[in-house]
Amino acid sequence: MALHESLRTAEPFPQQSDTPYHTSKRTRWIAYGAAAAALLVAAWYGAGLFAPKKKAPPPPPVKVATARRGDVTVAQNTIGTVVSPAMVQVTAQVTGKLLAANFKEGDIVHKGQLLFQIDPAPYQAIQAQAEGQLARDAATLANDRVDLIRYQQLAQQNAISNQQLVTQQAKLKSDEGVVVTDKAAVDAARINVNYTRIVSPLDGKTGPIFIQPGNILPAVSASVQPLVTITQIQPIKVSFMLPQNGLAQIQNQYNQHRLMAVVPMAGAPGGSEKAPVDFVSNMVNAASGTIELRADFPNTDLRLVPGQTVTVAATLNQISGAVLVPRDAVNLGPESAFVLVVGKDGKAYSHTVKVLNDDGVNDAIQGDVKPGDKVVTDGQLRVTSGQPVRIAKGKAAPKQSDTGP
Repeated sequence: MALHESLRTAEPFPQQSDTPYHTSKRTRWIAYGAAAAALLVAAWYGAGLFAPKKKAPPPPPVKVATARRGDVTVAQNTIGTVVSPAMVQVTAQVTGKLLAANFKEGDIVHKGQLLFQIDPAPYQAIQAQAEGQLARDAATLANDRVDLIRYQQLAQQNAISNQQLVTQQAKLKSDEGVVVTDKAAVDAARINVNYTRIVSPLDGKTGPIFIQPGNILPAVSASVQPLVTITQIQPIKVSFMLPQNGLAQIQNQYNQHRLMAVVPMAGAPGGSEKAPVDFVSNMVNAASGTIELRADFPNTDLRLVPGQTVTVAATLNQISGAVLVPRDAVNLGPESAFVLVVGKDGKAYSHTVKVLNDDGVNDAIQGDVKPGDKVVTDGQLRVTSGQPVRIAKGKAAPKQSDTGP
């Protein structure tokens, strides 16, 4: 309005009075503006009324398993070494030409089995010579005994001097000593002949033959090279170390004959070999803070080899009636572990639990989870406590572990 007034004041022509025409023109402009504003407002609200409403997201899919109750064997995993109970280096006890080896490298041999044959001829000759010497001296001794009896009779008749009788008695004693020496020589010769046949001192597996037949064996000494090495592998031992802070549990299980060693092994029945621990060391290694244990394995299929490194699970405790869930169902929170349980209303709720044992397959837990509860094993990252969930097909059934005795 002020603009219109200033324009009228600046006009050089005479002022004109307001007419109905001017009034109606301004009114029309005002009406047009109001109508336009009304249209804008209507369009704004109309867009909101007729716009498609956003749908709520569907419940996230999850996989579940059923918690169950069972007995659990608490085991501690460690690294062990396969140890042979006996390893023997077979060496020759006499020198001579090696005639034959009656086995192949790597064969399983048995105690008393003939392994090598050394040429026995020189030792048989020595034995024959010793036996001949013994026979001659034994005959002399027998003659001395007869002479002594005759001298004793003559002495009683005063037909000989007492000195002659004493001399004959001394000669008899001397010849008796000679016969004893001859018998020892025969025995030594017989032993050397036996040494030409080298037999296995134990049941075991042979290694490489270090001296082949045809060679002359050197004189026996401490540094002489062995002919072959035999290692006992049935039964065989597994040695492993456990921390000393579990010594009380170790001794308790050992005294109750429940301390078992389990070695996972492909192809074995049940996927592992099990044996009772039959040795607990009498001292703790001060450097490592561990104590050695050993277990005897039958090793019927020869899967365990001396020097081999294996994984060992030692049973340290028994938990009866524990609640078991798959390991994937247990989640680690900022303060404690928790499990998502799907309730009857289709919502997942978080329950704080304490893990009593983890065998790598199942977890034994303690908390507000009961046998029969459906626990979430997959899809937890998309779920918050109290949120509806959709159970996907293909439920994860609880797995069975193999750490029990």
